[in-house]
Amino acid sequence: MIQETIDFIRSYYESEDFIPLHEPYFAGNEKKYLNECIDTTFVSSVGKFVDKFEKDIANFTGSKYAIATVNGTSALHIALQLAGVEREDEVLTQSLTFIATCNAISYIGAHPIFIDVDIDTMGLSPEKLKQFLTKETIIKDGVCINKRTKRKIKAVVPMHTFGMPINIDDLKAVCEPYNIKIIEDAAESLGSYDNHVHTGTKGLAGTLSFNGNKTITTGGGGMILTNDEHLARKAKHITTTAKIPHRWDFNHDQIGYNYRMPNINAALGCAQLEKLPEILRNKRDLAQKYVVFFKNKSANFVTEPKDTSANYWLNSIVLENPNDRDEFLSATNDAGVMTRPIWKLMSSLPMFKKAQKGNLDNSVWLEQRVINIPSSVKK
Repeated sequence: MIQETIDFIRSYYESEDFIPLHEPYFAGNEKKYLNECIDTTFVSSVGKFVDKFEKDIANFTGSKYAIATVNGTSALHIALQLAGVEREDEVLTQSLTFIATCNAISYIGAHPIFIDVDIDTMGLSPEKLKQFLTKETIIKDGVCINKRTKRKIKAVVPMHTFGMPINIDDLKAVCEPYNIKIIEDAAESLGSYDNHVHTGTKGLAGTLSFNGNKTITTGGGGMILTNDEHLARKAKHITTTAKIPHRWDFNHDQIGYNYRMPNINAALGCAQLEKLPEILRNKRDLAQKYVVFFKNKSANFVTEPKDTSANYWLNSIVLENPNDRDEFLSATNDAGVMTRPIWKLMSSLPMFKKAQKGNLDNSVWLEQRVINIPSSVKK
């Protein structure tokens, strides 16, 4: 199967050269908008493209407000603050995730608690979350308290893994009785929908990433999505060093962050967003070809869950035999076809080994079997 996969990918991309996992696609007004930034000298955090990019993302996702940041991790950091997470609080999240999720929790001085994922979505399991909350927590004065650590549990951060939407409605139903806020890590899921609602817009806030390997890129960049006007204003204030507007004075009313997206990055994003419908069509076409190719093979191609529409940011396969994983990775990369395993479980990393966790059987099962395969837009 390995050589067949290599041959299929090379045939699709019509290339005998190195095939990356996911490279940027530039086919629109990127150079025009970047040159405009240079010509006007507005290349930093002031300029029309930042405001335009925020408005365009809000319109595309259906979110009432969008606040641009320098990257997805900073967006998640601020979103957790908007949820009221403070030092020594706890945040529920999945162990099967990219390190940025847990880094953002740690920046605040909070503690992650790891909950298992569902096999079909690779995202946080509502049922496993319910089991944990029922067994391990109590409600005191309207606040969820961890019976073991006596700490407050303020938020949960589910991830739409590789662009596959999870069931946020079920998660909300689990969290509401415990007054736990949902912050959606939608870094990978721009263009993904759950029952026709864009990911990142059902919780208190959601976050997007526009890193160089994402569906669209600003080079480096992120976005906070929220439908709450007060939180949106607060997010914009905090991410611009908490500076009080004035013609010349430097007044700041709280600890803030220099997290504002530069205009030159937003210009790239505006051009990329114009091409997003074309990009999504192209990626769905590739995914369908993978579906046909992997039928009756010794690997299952990951498809979107029922009643959702995924962006297929990174296409994934699940091997039947975990012992075949490293052989597949070695052979494909040796042949110049880039493939990558799913992340190591956060609970296995030295920084988080002592973190509390529930049963992680599904996470372990997926960690041993999931491989990402080339997913770039065909040029």
